[in-house]
Amino acid sequence: MNKTIRILCTLLPLLLPLLMVSCDDKEAFTSNPSDKLSFSSDTVSFDTVFTTIGSATHRFMVYNKSNKSVRISHVWLAGGSGSQFRLNVDGSVNKENAFTDIEIAPKDSMYVFVEVTVDPNKENSPVLVEDSVLFLTNGNQQRVKLMAFGQDMNLLKDVTFDEDTELSSPKPYLVYGNITVKPGATLTLPAGCKMYFHNNANLLVYGNLTADGTWESPVLLRGDRLDKVNFSDPVPYNYVSGQWGGVYLLSSNGKYALNHVVMNSGYVGIYLSNDSRNELPDLTITDCKIHNFLYYDLVVINGNVTVANSEISNAGSYCVYLNGGTHTFVQSTIANFFDGSIQPQSRDGQPALLIMNLNKVAPMKTMFENCVIAGSSTNEFSLLTRYPETYDAGFVNCYVGRKDTLALKQFVKTLWYSAKDTLFTHPKYEYKTGGYYNFTPDSVSRLRGRANISIASQYPLDLNGNSRLADGKPDIGAYEWQPTKK
Repeated sequence: MNKTIRILCTLLPLLLPLLMVSCDDKEAFTSNPSDKLSFSSDTVSFDTVFTTIGSATHRFMVYNKSNKSVRISHVWLAGGSGSQFRLNVDGSVNKENAFTDIEIAPKDSMYVFVEVTVDPNKENSPVLVEDSVLFLTNGNQQRVKLMAFGQDMNLLKDVTFDEDTELSSPKPYLVYGNITVKPGATLTLPAGCKMYFHNNANLLVYGNLTADGTWESPVLLRGDRLDKVNFSDPVPYNYVSGQWGGVYLLSSNGKYALNHVVMNSGYVGIYLSNDSRNELPDLTITDCKIHNFLYYDLVVINGNVTVANSEISNAGSYCVYLNGGTHTFVQSTIANFFDGSIQPQSRDGQPALLIMNLNKVAPMKTMFENCVIAGSSTNEFSLLTRYPETYDAGFVNCYVGRKDTLALKQFVKTLWYSAKDTLFTHPKYEYKTGGYYNFTPDSVSRLRGRANISIASQYPLDLNGNSRLADGKPDIGAYEWQPTKK
């Protein structure tokens, strides 16, 4: 056998598989029209997107469920290069939003990422923007629908108000950086005012603040993320704390009034800080909901505060911290069921309510009537005082979530914590059912019918607008139990 033949005999077993693959290359890709693509969703929906700002990225999966590779001839946006949506297909992008010859191996998949930017439309209400991602494979055209609502807005970026100002536009305000109110100036937020704060944006008030919502049109203060966190079960960013900074009230003689305000999901809700014990600012909170802040919901340091018919709930530390001044809480719910599974951090172990009365020169005055102080801990109330017997305070017709009761004269007709207590309708968040914190008393709640009716009659409607006097037995807290509607 000559040398050439011996070489061919040696190489033939090695070359044969390569030759077979080369000959069978066309058969490695399916051309069967019945081998269609599958998608993780037939529609990608964006929540409301602020005009010109863009959106977070949404994604969907494209699956090849056949036993052969598939070659997608063409992927494109029906709206073409003029579409308000943008595509990233398997890691590739281009201005035309069009892609060719995309391959997916057998039983494999790929990602398609979608973004949207809505052009200014000068509309006060959200408008619908639609398009489709089209796929051409083996002569089949398939589509995934795209939907987004666009909202025109007013952009406030590092704005300072040195004179009285009212933010009265029917369009929402998008806040970047800080809004600063100078001493002597008053910022007014009228009914229906909506403020969406970007990451770390704050409202800094060195003057005065009036937020005057109504039952029908509350004032809204929240983060600007309108999409969802991609956990295993997507959670709206509005349910996640730490999305923006907070409201800081920083004047020693400021006048602050919040009526029908809903604020949530920042670092700090309302932080009133005053260095003087001789000159105290006034803060009134009525018919408000302050909820889900990473650190504190309400902090008052040397200030006079009145809270009525309001919910202050869920914080990584204290829901309410009081130190210096006069404090009046009526018919309100302080509840801390902060859930670390959907937050950047868990609770730090502090009680829902902490009161510090340590200064004999400037003693505090505190009154709680028909209020709930509760949470997921067995101790949600802490009173730090050097003068417990002389402390000018009263807790009347209240539920106090504290296992170790306090035998002090300030506590009158007090309901103390018991492990068997049922209080609220739904004091937690559940991904699958969509149940979100509901601090309305349960049908068998200890709170039912235990409020002082003369105090309750001052606030005949609860925070949901329901009568708390209809049955003549008002409940403790901001909410009145309601029978199930059949």
